[in-house]
Amino acid sequence: MVRSARFATLRRARRVWAVAAIHGEVARLVAVHDQIAERFRPGDRLVYLGNYLGHGPAIGETVDELLAFRRAILARPGMMACDIAFLRGAQEEMWGKLLQIHLAFDPAEVMSWMAERGVAATLAAYGGDLRRGIARARAGAVELARWTGELRQAIQAHPGHDVLLSALKRAAFTDDGGLLFVHAGVEPSRPLEAQGDALWWGGAGFEAMTEPYAGFRLVVRGFDPAAKGVRVTAVTASLDAGCGRGGPLNAGCFDAAGRLDDLVEG
Repeated sequence: MVRSARFATLRRARRVWAVAAIHGEVARLVAVHDQIAERFRPGDRLVYLGNYLGHGPAIGETVDELLAFRRAILARPGMMACDIAFLRGAQEEMWGKLLQIHLAFDPAEVMSWMAERGVAATLAAYGGDLRRGIARARAGAVELARWTGELRQAIQAHPGHDVLLSALKRAAFTDDGGLLFVHAGVEPSRPLEAQGDALWWGGAGFEAMTEPYAGFRLVVRGFDPAAKGVRVTAVTASLDAGCGRGGPLNAGCFDAAGRLDDLVEG
């Protein structure tokens, strides 16, 4: 099994709650959190499957809610910090690249590509403006670096946001090797440590899986580009019903055998 700080290990998990892509829909997240809080049992673990940012109307409030619920769950008897995992989604990957956009070969073009995929909403949430960023890019690398510095300062003005967004994991798995949790999918032909961008953009390989991947009984993903909702096969589970894109937010609870033991919707 992979041993790396880039991945989260959920230890001694009886069940794991997995929250699908949120996309700044804080009201739906609160509704899901309320239901999880009522049903959370000793031995349960919690993993968020990425895309907290992007698209939706309340991105800053969403991150605040994630931090508040983490504190509430950690206050329960027996819970430890490693029992809750936050994965990096495509939105968080783009946001991290945006904060280093002054190093890109063609920053204006990259920013336009990101804007089409939801990052403009995150920029607005932290007081940024895409048109201003593109103008800075055309003014040169020094001006663009100042702009990204301003964005970093804006994030730091929100307590805990920069810490959370800088500590996201690529994937999470249970310590018995039974369950693997990813953002968008995996490329079945590659080992986990060599997945690279497939974890954020690899839906096609996930859809085609008919055999267990890397010895895991079940691979659970939180983002589906087609937002087809809850779908469970013998070896995969997909939870995304399009939250932030007109659909509800789902969270599934999986037992150690890989069965969907509970499901809530917000």
